[in-house]
Amino acid sequence: MNPQRFAGVRVLVVGDLMLDRYWWGEVDRISPEAPVPIVRVGQAEDRLGGAANVARNIASLGAKALLMGVIGSDQVGRELRALLVQEGIEDRLLEDPQIQTTLKLRVLGRQQQLIRLDFEAQPTHEVLKNKQAEFRRALDAVDLVIMSDYGKGGLTHIKDLIALAREMGKPILVDPKGDDYDRYSGATLLTPNRSEFFQVAGRAQDEADFEHRAQALRAKLQLAHLLVTRSEEGMTLFSATVPVFHVPAQAREVFDVSGAGDTVIATLAVALGAGYDMESAVRLANRAGGIVVGKLGTATLTIDELFAKD
Repeated sequence: MNPQRFAGVRVLVVGDLMLDRYWWGEVDRISPEAPVPIVRVGQAEDRLGGAANVARNIASLGAKALLMGVIGSDQVGRELRALLVQEGIEDRLLEDPQIQTTLKLRVLGRQQQLIRLDFEAQPTHEVLKNKQAEFRRALDAVDLVIMSDYGKGGLTHIKDLIALAREMGKPILVDPKGDDYDRYSGATLLTPNRSEFFQVAGRAQDEADFEHRAQALRAKLQLAHLLVTRSEEGMTLFSATVPVFHVPAQAREVFDVSGAGDTVIATLAVALGAGYDMESAVRLANRAGGIVVGKLGTATLTIDELFAKD
């Protein structure tokens, strides 16, 4: 399969938007006011986070990303929009003047995260309702949909969105959150990580029990596929019509796992949109995840990195 076909893929990403802000500095003494390190900040950087990081990963692979979600009418929201322009991501955002755009501020010293400060508020009901009409219009322009749920309220009406996408014949990939998976019923593929899966399906006693619980969850939710990412154990795909498919982890060195799930689901979507079969798409997504955990922060990878020969 030719990776150049990635360029023709169009993916709609819907979900919780946020700005990831990083402050890096030197730590060489402890505060006299409290037993905490003093960080002398020397560098700052803003990156797209949440569903916006999924879109960023799609764009970095050479595909076309359309991003839909809710932001506030504030400076953080304006900075997020500016980053979307820089990354070549199509903006389908809605503004809610009653909230602040979600911001995650991470302070790092000596390449280690010392603290994270979160600033967030849930979108209002009226704005979320209006998103459904925008969502239907955006579906006409894309091959498939990713719903990136970070539990911030941006996907309150996800059941309706899934129904609309199914009605229009668009594959739906969901990165879930929380313990109410019934709201994801009818999606094409769900990508929980290991701890998220155990939270919903219960902790497995052995591999056979794990497979039983996974297939039971997949059937209950009427999913075509369930992909459980299992950290150092790799990924396992459960499908309605084919045998269980497992790929081992590929990470050589784990530096930072933040945003790895975004990379995995973005790579899956682009590969499927380019015509890869599900198992081949999972192999690529596994490789992509192994690459980005070796980078600091919410990172992406390029198509050259993805297809580079070891």
